[in-house]
Amino acid sequence: MREALPADQELRSFTVADGAVVEYIFDAAVEADRPLLVYHHGTPAAGPISVDLLRPARARGFRTVELVRPGYGGTRLPGRTVADNAALTAELVSHLGAERFASCGWSGGGPHTLADVQLLPNCVAAVSIAGVAPYDEPDIDFLAGMGQDNLDEFAAALEPEALEGYLAAVAAELAHVTNESMREAMGSLLPPADLEHINTSSDDLAASLRWSVAQGIWGWFDDDIAFTRPWGFDVRAISKPIVVLQGSEDLMVPFAHGKCSHSCANSSPAARDCAISFSWCGNCRSSPPPWISKAGRQALSRRALLPSRRCSRRMWSLDDRVT
Repeated sequence: MREALPADQELRSFTVADGAVVEYIFDAAVEADRPLLVYHHGTPAAGPISVDLLRPARARGFRTVELVRPGYGGTRLPGRTVADNAALTAELVSHLGAERFASCGWSGGGPHTLADVQLLPNCVAAVSIAGVAPYDEPDIDFLAGMGQDNLDEFAAALEPEALEGYLAAVAAELAHVTNESMREAMGSLLPPADLEHINTSSDDLAASLRWSVAQGIWGWFDDDIAFTRPWGFDVRAISKPIVVLQGSEDLMVPFAHGKCSHSCANSSPAARDCAISFSWCGNCRSSPPPWISKAGRQALSRRALLPSRRCSRRMWSLDDRVT
């Protein structure tokens, strides 16, 4: 059974034309008529939306809605691609009555936010935080720099039967994970900065891991399969404003993934070094890496998704493209 969400978040659902049920989590502390930020959770990190995301989003007047990918809740869609999830985003935005929206994805949510900004005309801008790069992209060694747990997981993802057994064993541990036990369960994936963040943070990350596997492994399973297969769209065709935030010490999604996403997009998105994966919100450094071009810096304009100078946790602000 899934845990209850925090009092200021609500789990809701709707049904699409083919009868599939789609779940989403709604920030109930913000009025429903505010500009919409669609959040794509990590893998596996569905469930409660992190306060590190909600606080700056609320401060800037956004209502945050997390799309719970099929398999983590609602009707499972076996074989779904990253592009398939963008179609569900479109359904969600229509269901909410929004004309335009911005998209944000963290870790395994990164590919899905890129799909939104490429495939959906009413997605005006996006930010990818520690997002995974395309598996078949020739300019990156997908596995280089990952911790051993991720190496084992993605090796299994190439053989679905092996992946099912691998995830079932890990999910049994995550079903009861706490901040304290996370350090042991995910040790190969946690650099010192992430360990420090876990030691001092609330339980919302551990709660999202527990929530994600409470109904089984299939959301996680389908994510891994989708990441290692063609995504269903061309990242190089992106032309709208995006910002890439990636961690130079990240052992889950190494920095090269962010650099690859940056270089693939024709829009010359900017990238910033956030040091690690879990503590991205409090550890972004102020200057872009030196490989960012002048054109990339110019993409961080008034009409793009911008890190806010007024926010100590360095999130972002949006202009009237969404309002």
